[in-house]
Amino acid sequence: MGDIQSPRLLLFKALLFLTAGFMAGAALLLEHFSWTNLFLLLTVIFSFSRFYYFCFYVIEHYIDPTYKFAGLTSVITYYRSKR
Repeated sequence: MGDIQSPRLLLFKALLFLTAGFMAGAALLLEHFSWTNLFLLLTVIFSFSRFYYFCFYVIEHYIDPTYKFAGLTSVITYYRSKR
């Protein structure tokens, strides 16, 4: 199967991810609501989002512009080869 080229399908896919994230977060908070759990959930979401951004944008644009990453396994392979 090839890459998705349709902007409408890409937007739909993004909305599915967003919906799944909201539903999972809501389920966690409905099950065990506390302000601490809400804060921790938001911290997890923010931290992993920034890590993902770092793995691709920062590394590709500032650390090694010649390397094009294909996914998280590509990041791991890249760093293992740099040792």
